[in-house]
This record gives sequence, structure tokens and C-alpha cells, in this order.
Amino acid sequence: MSTDSTSTRPATRTSAIDEHLLAALATRERPVRPNPARVSLTFGWRALLKIKHVPEQLFDVTMFPIMFTLMFTYLFGGALAGSPREYIQDLLPGILVLTVAMITMYTGLGINKDINKGVFDRFRSLPIWRPAVLVGALFGDVLRYTLASLIVIGLGLLIGFRPDGGALGVIAAVALLLVFAFSLSWVWTALGFLMRTEESLMAVSMMILFPLTFISNVFVDPATMPGWLQAFVDVNPITHLSSASRGLMHGDVDASQVGWVLIACVVFIAVFGPLTMRLFRRKQ
Repeated sequence: MSTDSTSTRPATRTSAIDEHLLAALATRERPVRPNPARVSLTFGWRALLKIKHVPEQLFDVTMFPIMFTLMFTYLFGGALAGSPREYIQDLLPGILVLTVAMITMYTGLGINKDINKGVFDRFRSLPIWRPAVLVGALFGDVLRYTLASLIVIGLGLLIGFRPDGGALGVIAAVALLLVFAFSLSWVWTALGFLMRTEESLMAVSMMILFPLTFISNVFVDPATMPGWLQAFVDVNPITHLSSASRGLMHGDVDASQVGWVLIACVVFIAVFGPLTMRLFRRKQ
């Protein structure tokens, strides 16, 4: 009899302690699990906070656009169009495309850095929609692309650019460019998982971006190029984006060019979106 009473005392005491612990820890109801959109916006805010604490990250979206715009305008303007003011009317939409396309690779660099630092292992333990880590990073980069676009357009207006399509045409061109940049960023996110270091990722990205941006109609009319090179220029999505941006800004847009750009965006997301998600799951 005494043995039974002795054995039940520790159990009763342990049960009482557990109840006190639960009461102390669970002072309120468990929060509702956030939806995918909210989680994605949170990770987008994280990307902006990283810029706040390391403002040097904005160098690529501030200094590069200024350098490209001034350098190519005054370097090629007199030789190709007679004067920089005449050349900037045709060049600025192309420079805008080139600038934003070049900085999209930094999305993959950020992902690669998080992987190497082990940040993704921390995210794995969170009860969240997993792809939000990537989608949020891309949302944050859209703000960087917007800032670069504003800098290029503002500088262009200062040195003589005058869009015949007005403000609406410029806004439409920038919106189309942002959609394309968001889609192209999925390519670099996939490479961010595949490459082992930031240096190798940057090298591969530049090998892809340089032919895409420079072998196009950004700087010169493709009609002056050899036939075999024109064949590449004609299927280059940067060429279609540059033509669509020029058309929107100057009020003579070709709907087929806009259509080709949107098709390219769908292809980029359809191919590299699932590939990135698969690589993301394998990393974890």
C-alpha cells in the first residue's frame, strides 16, 4: 500500500510541473500560419533590409547606369548619329534594357551567398511556404531594377532625351522591362544553386549576358551586321525588348515585339522556375 502511494507521488508532481510549464509557455493561442503572399513579402523586406545595412549593394544600380549612359552616349553619339543628342533618342531605351539586364545576375549571387553561409538551413526549420525564400528575394530585386530605371531615365532627360510617347509610354516601357527582368532573374537563381562559388557564378553569368546584351540592336542597327550575326540578333530576346521599349517610349510600338517579350518571359519562368524549385529542395 505504501509502495503504491510512493510511486504515484513523483508522477503527480511531474504532471503538476508540466502543467505549470505549459501555462507559462502557452500564454496565448498559436499564431495562424502565414499565407504564401505574406511570407514572400516578408522575405522581400529582408532583401531591402540587407541593402539598408550594406548600402554598397546599391553601387550596381546607381553608378553602373550613370557610367553606361554617359559613356556610350558621348563615345558613340558623334560617330553613329552625328551628335550625342540625336543618338540618345535611340540609345536610351536600349541602355535601359542593357543596364537592368546586367544587374539581374546579382539575384543569383545573393542566393549563392545565403547558401554558402548556411542561411538556407535556418529557413528549413521555419513553418513557411518554402518557395517564398526565392520569390521574396526576387520581389526585393524588382525595387533595385526600378531604381536603376529611374536613374537612367532621369539622366537621359537631363542630357536631351525626349520621349515622343510621353510619360505613359515611358511607364509602360519600364513596366515591361521589370516583368522581363523578374523572369530573367530565375535563370540566375537556378545557377546560384548549381555554382559552388560567387566567382564562378559571376563568370558564367557574364559569359551569357555579354553576348545577349551587346549582340543586339541596343547600340546599332542590325542591318549593318553580317547575315549570320543578324540571325542571332533576330532571335535574341534583348533585341525584342529593346525594340518594344523604343516603340513604347516614342509612341510607335509594334505589338508583335511586346508579344515576343512576353513569350520569352513565360519561357524563362516555365523552364527555370521549376528547375530552381527542384534545386532548392535538393539543397535542403
